[in-house]
Amino acid sequence: FSLAEAIPDGPSVQALSEVAARLGVVIIASLFEKRAQGLYHNTVAVLDADGRYLGKYRKMHIPDDPGYYEKFYFTPGDLGYKVFDTRYGRLGVLICWDQWYPEAARLTALKGAEVLFYPTAIGWALDQTEDVNQEQFHAWRTIQMSHAVANGVPVVGVNRTGIEGEMQFWGGSFVANAFGRLLYEAPHLEEAVHVQAVDLGASDYYRTHWPFLRDRRIDSYAPLTKRFWDE
Repeated sequence: FSLAEAIPDGPSVQALSEVAARLGVVIIASLFEKRAQGLYHNTVAVLDADGRYLGKYRKMHIPDDPGYYEKFYFTPGDLGYKVFDTRYGRLGVLICWDQWYPEAARLTALKGAEVLFYPTAIGWALDQTEDVNQEQFHAWRTIQMSHAVANGVPVVGVNRTGIEGEMQFWGGSFVANAFGRLLYEAPHLEEAVHVQAVDLGASDYYRTHWPFLRDRRIDSYAPLTKRFWDE
């Protein structure tokens, strides 16, 4: 908890704001936010290419399973799903465990996101078999690519690498176009820096030819607000 800081008034946002302005890039910064004494969030701060702080998104879905005891540290987000207007487009940002929930991707896309970003820290337990490792990685990448297809927006999954405790983070950061086609994939076991061009205008083509948003039956989705449909 001693590593948590206020957002945007903490040192990380201030330092990264200077970097964003100097390089002319948008920075999506994953941070441990201290909101108040005893109240913490897993949070992303978004800094525009001129260094301006655009706002933050607090992780909505908090896991608690082997290797990821996040409920001990983090309170679920209460800011809703967010889209940030940057110099280079409208960015939707979700965090790690959020990536497994199609509802989160859909709502962010419906707010006007032109790209979905998923900063992530996920990996394999060191005692797992290679078959299990590959099954988990395939599921992780597939679910995010499905968000690209269903919503007609590019998806960028950014994952850490390296070993921490009994966990080997599997890297494999990737970029998919607005129909889920893989444009780039980083290696599993080493860090990488990559610049990938993405055609934001292609979303209009895919949404026109595969009109999933047009054909949604919004009158039929109320049961999604139930924990389980057993009534």
